[in-house]
Amino acid sequence: MEALVIHAAGDLRVENLPTPELGAGQLRVRVRCGGICGSDLHYYQHGGFGTIRVKEPMVLGHEVAGVIEAVGAGVSGFAPGERIAVSPSQPCGLCRYCQQGLQNHCLDMRYYGSAMRTPHVQGAFRQEIVVETHQAHRLAASVSDGEGAMAEPLAVALHAVRRAGSLLGKRVLVTGCGPIGALVIVAARRAGATHIVATDVSAHTLGKALKVGADEAINVAEEPEGLARFMADKGQFDVLFEASGNERALRGALDALRPRGIIVQVGLGGEMTLPVNTIVAKEFDLRGAFRFHEEFATAVELLNKGLVDVKPLISATLSYRDSARAFALAADRSQAMKVLLNFD
Repeated sequence: MEALVIHAAGDLRVENLPTPELGAGQLRVRVRCGGICGSDLHYYQHGGFGTIRVKEPMVLGHEVAGVIEAVGAGVSGFAPGERIAVSPSQPCGLCRYCQQGLQNHCLDMRYYGSAMRTPHVQGAFRQEIVVETHQAHRLAASVSDGEGAMAEPLAVALHAVRRAGSLLGKRVLVTGCGPIGALVIVAARRAGATHIVATDVSAHTLGKALKVGADEAINVAEEPEGLARFMADKGQFDVLFEASGNERALRGALDALRPRGIIVQVGLGGEMTLPVNTIVAKEFDLRGAFRFHEEFATAVELLNKGLVDVKPLISATLSYRDSARAFALAADRSQAMKVLLNFD
């Protein structure tokens, strides 16, 4: 089979790799569609992010959907021909965090397409992959392969919304409206937020934010004081989801957040210097949100039941053999949100 293998920054190759042997309790899956994530872009553009670097050839990708080709011995409940979304998360289930129900903090996590450990965990941008049954989640006939590949980023957004606590009747601000920020809007609306304001520096992404449920969109590049009207009486928002990873975005939003408001930091962009005096004086709760676990199954169920619509966020689908053009498009926020790769 063929796979997309990263060797170094800018060095992404289509290579022939053997399909792993199908073992007992496993599924062999023909990958049909995969979404290019921000981490994939970092590996492609910079060879990694922070201290995490590509040290050996690694198959990229962790947002995929496909069809079951074969089932291993002892498998029940799955059959060849069934379409599934594949969770890329493989916690050990044995460490103390897994035992506490914090599988996203597993001490021995194996996550597709990750250079966080060596040997690297090979990813899912390949024609065929062997997965464990717990990673497989059936897709309804009404859900396209592309939508199925969106289950992973939707799960990230659902986990972030869960970290905020109840959003019923709340006023929400989302800073940074790339794919994750836009999906946070989708998830927050589904969770009962009554007013959602989105900020970004791209007119294209803000237009998509409005399409998926934001009530207002503010281009802070064109309107630097756009949040000023929400700063009266110590702030108007109950919850801030910071999805850009940009320190200026976080700082600029704090005056619009009411006392005892909740900050959920979703975006990763490097270290930040925080205005601790403001956090203390307004008694903010600052919470991180990292990956997901059980939210993947929830994401697929929401897609299967038509309770969320991710189609407006899919900008293009290109062949994996045209990866250079696909990655260039995915990096261009002026014209793309989520770019998908077709592995058929």
